[in-house]
Amino acid sequence: MKITLKTTPSKEGQEILDALQKAVTQALERKRRLGQYAVVWRDGGPVMIGEDAPKVSKNPAGYETDKSY
Repeated sequence: MKITLKTTPSKEGQEILDALQKAVTQALERKRRLGQYAVVWRDGGPVMIGEDAPKVSKNPAGYETDKSY
């Protein structure tokens, strides 16, 4: 089986990509204006951006390693 990769999308595919990019840009701008954080993908993982984004702990699962009560 031979797999061929297209480097440029078809006209219809490009229209779809443009519409998706416009929708995402508008959604991120709306979140920014409302003061809400957003989760985006950067450097191979999810990242929370925005002023009110929760602080990321060193323990991503949220478990406490020291259980001294």
